Amino acid sequence: MKISPEILNLVPYKPGKPISETQREYGLKTVIKLASNENPLGPSPKAMAAVKLALDHQQLYPDPSHYELLQTISKEWGFPTQQLAVGNGSDELIDLLTRIFCEPKEGVLSSVAAFNAYEVSAQANRAIIRKVPLAKGYRFDMKAIADHFFAHPEQNIRLIFISNPNNPTGTYATQQEIEEFLARLGNRDDVMIVFDEAYNEFVRATDYVSAQKYMSQYKNLIVLRTFSKIYGLAGFRIGAMIAPAEVVEVFNRVRKPFNVNDLAQVAANAALQDKEFIERSQQICWKGLDYFYKKLEELGLPYIPSQGNFVMFDTLRDAAKVNEALLRRGIIMRPILNYGFKTHMRVSVGLEHENEAAMNALAEVLKEIPVLV
Repeated sequence: MKISPEILNLVPYKPGKPISETQREYGLKTVIKLASNENPLGPSPKAMAAVKLALDHQQLYPDPSHYELLQTISKEWGFPTQQLAVGNGSDELIDLLTRIFCEPKEGVLSSVAAFNAYEVSAQANRAIIRKVPLAKGYRFDMKAIADHFFAHPEQNIRLIFISNPNNPTGTYATQQEIEEFLARLGNRDDVMIVFDEAYNEFVRATDYVSAQKYMSQYKNLIVLRTFSKIYGLAGFRIGAMIAPAEVVEVFNRVRKPFNVNDLAQVAANAALQDKEFIERSQQICWKGLDYFYKKLEELGLPYIPSQGNFVMFDTLRDAAKVNEALLRRGIIMRPILNYGFKTHMRVSVGLEHENEAAMNALAEVLKEIPVLV
């Protein structure tokens, strides 16, 4: 059977190494995973209580309309339900948006070192990914992205993905940059602009703004969110989308009717309303980031100040060797070779004792592996 070259050449997204695999591979009993930007507090307690109550009716199909959850999202985020949709993680939202808006060989535009799911979804849907280089400071170059769009009409770019804040760099686009970008590309009828705001709740920068602020002003704007990070529901697989009503209507035609399972809907509905848990998660994140910054400075390692719940840093060494040595000590961080960074790694914020163990192990490893000249 003939398989399209886009599929054959597709490099699959590589998730963080699981704890169980690391235990088996290295013969370890205790492993600390700080690789996948998960919430170290676990799921929202209110979410888990709601899930336990829902266990007794799992012989029934989930609500295909996501009614209760969309009502809560509408109340919390201030948008009518006609502008809201949920998916099996934001990955499904990204994939279906690419399928909806891109014909084969048309373009998807983003940045170097953007979330790898954009590229995977583009190739899987026979679209062509285009990437603009990062600006100074590992930041999205918003002006260069807009310039590229206008300079290459022959690429038929239909989707632009802006991850803000970005993973794995932790950098962000400022309010001024977003407004200048939208002034050039907003309200066009030939391209959709997707702001992926998975880490929105962790931002401390005062000049950051969510793109949802501009939803009423621009009709080609979509905002993605996830329940995997601050809400602690990564295992349930659920993401959300704010979009023009016409986009949501088409999206609901394309998605599978039971794309979000019942327990995920129940958990997300409760987690959205657990304000105390959200605040605790933010404080854990910000305290952990400040601790990482202090320790990385003591170790003489450059790092990028982050607006997510992780920090990307330069080991100044072969990151593959650093990663292997850390794994042998039961510490899972994230090498980011697939993004083109050969000496950098990313570490997620954990609980206080996990952060300390990770930095102590890193200090030991750095003594064993020579600095690259």
